[in-house]
Amino acid sequence: MLHPSYSDLMKVVNSEVEQGEAPVVNSRYSIVMATSKRARQIIAGEDPLVEGKDKKPLSVAIEELNQSQIKILGDEE
Repeated sequence: MLHPSYSDLMKVVNSEVEQGEAPVVNSRYSIVMATSKRARQIIAGEDPLVEGKDKKPLSVAIEELNQSQIKILGDEE
């Protein structure tokens, strides 16, 4: 099971959206795509933004997203 859950991650990503604006993320697919892209960057040699020496790259990417270290940009950005 994924911890934090998809719904928790979507809340974190959409937390900076002002009321009345469209949310940045509407589906779990966006979360999966963003974290997998970040995991590939870590595998390619980029430094992780959170501590996690023994963690897998995807777990590190999820933790970075959960701690707002990385952001998902909307279509217009």
